Order: sequence, then C-alpha cells, then structure tokens
Amino acid sequence: MTHQFDVVVIGAGAAGLFCAAQAGQRGLKVLLLDHSEKVAEKIRISGGGRCNFTNRDATPAQFLSENPHFCRSALSRYTPQDFIALLQHHNIPFHEKHKGQLFCDRSAEDVINMLLAECEAGGVTRWQPCGVQSLKSPQEAGGNYELHSDRGLITAPQVVIATGGLSIPKIGATDFGYRIAKQFGLRLVEPRAGLVPLTFDGEGWVPYAQLAGLALPVLIETSPADATPKQRKKAVVFPEDLLFTHRGLSGPAVLQISSFWREGQPIHINLAPGVDLPALLLRAKATSRKLIANELASLVPGRLADAWISTDPALQKPISEATDKALLGLAARLADWELTPSGSEGYRKAEVTVGGVDTRDLSSQTLESKQPGLYFIGEVVDVTGWLGGYNFQWAWASAHACAQALTPAR
Repeated sequence: MTHQFDVVVIGAGAAGLFCAAQAGQRGLKVLLLDHSEKVAEKIRISGGGRCNFTNRDATPAQFLSENPHFCRSALSRYTPQDFIALLQHHNIPFHEKHKGQLFCDRSAEDVINMLLAECEAGGVTRWQPCGVQSLKSPQEAGGNYELHSDRGLITAPQVVIATGGLSIPKIGATDFGYRIAKQFGLRLVEPRAGLVPLTFDGEGWVPYAQLAGLALPVLIETSPADATPKQRKKAVVFPEDLLFTHRGLSGPAVLQISSFWREGQPIHINLAPGVDLPALLLRAKATSRKLIANELASLVPGRLADAWISTDPALQKPISEATDKALLGLAARLADWELTPSGSEGYRKAEVTVGGVDTRDLSSQTLESKQPGLYFIGEVVDVTGWLGGYNFQWAWASAHACAQALTPAR
C-alpha cells in the first residue's frame, strides 16, 4: 500500500514538530515521522528539564554560520515574541532566568505537549518509531518523492528534513540529514561539536584538575594561535561563569566559546574581570607581610590562588619580598590566561552541532534546497546559536519559514 501526503517531515524534534503543525494548520496533509520512539527528547532534557525555549533578545548577531546573514529572513518573520504568544495561548507559565533566557515554570513537557496539540489541531499524522531506508527524487520516482519506510511506501511532492545534528547520540542523533544532503548534491560545512566542555591533558593541567567543582565569573575568548592584536580586538568575548571539571573546563563561558574554538587554537581567560590586579597587588606589597597566595586569595577564589601559585616557585614567598616585575607579570597572566585545549567532550556532551547543510544551497526565504521540493530546517542547517535559547528560536523560525512556503498537492 502506498501512503500519499502533501508533505513528509522527517524528524520529530523542535523544528519538525513545529513545521508539521504549521503546515497542517494551513490545510496540508502532513506526515511527521521519526526513527525514535520518543518525541522531542532534546526538548525534554534541555534547560535542566525546564526547556530554555527562546531568548527574548534574539537577533542574527547571536548565530554562527559560514553565511552569517542567512538567518536574518527567518528570524525576522518569526520572533521570540511570536513563540511567547503561542505559549500564552496555551496558558504555559514561564520565567526569565538570565540574560533574556526564558524557561518553563513547570517542565519542558509543557512545550512538548503544546507542540503535539498544535500538530493535532493541524491534523498531522505522526508515525513513531518509523525509520526511512531510502528517499528517491521526483525525477527517479516519476513525479513525487518516494520514501521507503518501516511502515511502507510513502509519496509526497515535498519533503522536509528536520533530523538535527550529531549531538547527544544516546537520544537518537544520527547523520541522516547530512546523508540526504549529499545524496542530492548539496554541500556541507563540516560538522563539529558545539556548546561543549573543553578538555586538557598533560602535566601542565595537573594543578588545575584538583579544582573540579570550582566556578567563577570570567571573560573568555578564542583566536588563532598567530592572531595579531587587531584580530584579538575583533574576537567574540563572553562574560560568563567558568567551571573547572576533572577533565578540563565547562560552564556557560566555555560552552559559549567552544562553538568558536577550533582544534589547536588557544583560549584566553580573564580570571578577575573588573579587578585592577596590578594596583591591588602593588598596594599589598607595600602594606602586607602575607604570602602572595594569601593576598591573591582576596582577589580570586582561594583554591584557584593556591593552584596558580603552586606552579611558580618564584611566587611562593611573602608579597613584600616580591619584585614589582614579578607581581605585574602575575597580574598580566591572571588577566589573560592563555591555554590550548587538547580537545572537547565531543558529541556525547555537546548541546548542538556547528556546521551542517551549506546555506549557499538553501533559500533563506523558504529553506528549500536547490533540489526543488526538498527542505532543510533546524540544527541540520549551518546555523548555530549561542547558549541561552537561541537554537530553539532558530528551530521555530526556520520551521515557520518553511511551513509558509509549502503548498498542497495539485
């Protein structure tokens, strides 16, 4: 038996659910399918189970892409305020936690149930679990796309790929979307883990491994190893909290910078932002007989001060005995701690995948690819948001742009 639809949406995550719902409510006959038994698992686990569903202040400036202007059209036509209005329509309580980040008051299940209700309102047919073995083009299949699935043959003039990236494979992430893109001759920007903890190894990291669990506010940036001062000035700098782990560094600061970091590049961390370290250390030298580590502990967390001083025998003395040059050097290193990660925790702990389907092969207005009738939305596309609700906003906006472009079969 052949199942016929106006559009098949592959991937029942944030973008797929929202696109299917929007298209169904426009009168299209929609099939939404996913190889996983559970729906929207990434929504369910996001934000500590409360789903950071958007950022009130989202603009194109908070997104990475080989073409940074690509996301402008979709983001301008479906804004955070539009999604907020949808939550309010469904009476879902929410709150702002930090820097425009909006979370559900109760649970991420509220967002999932809302999206399922929106799909039901659009008469969307949902098949889960249902894998797709192959996708044939209209040219190959004689007029429509032809999908061979676990539940039989499906035909439709339009197919939407909303299968996400490679992050968090334990909840079902696969490279399906990238394989489909390659099948139809679309280019890919090499995928890599984003919003992910960074790791360090070697003897140089040993003193800091004991700081696991320590958190502090920092300024963090990354730049090429041979960056000029001018390039450093243009680098993206994040004022966020840093967290030391047994294997390296995490926390919002490192998750943010990880999307910009490339293997072999150093990162730069100001461990005492807003503190005039040179002046305070020199003042202490003139008035105190304490050890340098003890004086430093009044400016940065004590555990960090002890670990830092332990790496330099020349600083293991009373501050009154230190030279001005040594203290100024200490201040400079604390304000610009340069270190090169050995790697990251990878897709296993990455919140997103940077890279994906090259936007040069997609329409910024509709998300349709250069293969007519084949669309790509959400994380599978080379558009990646900062930490803080931006990636969900891209999911809603790209899904909305796509859904508005879909048409009923003639």
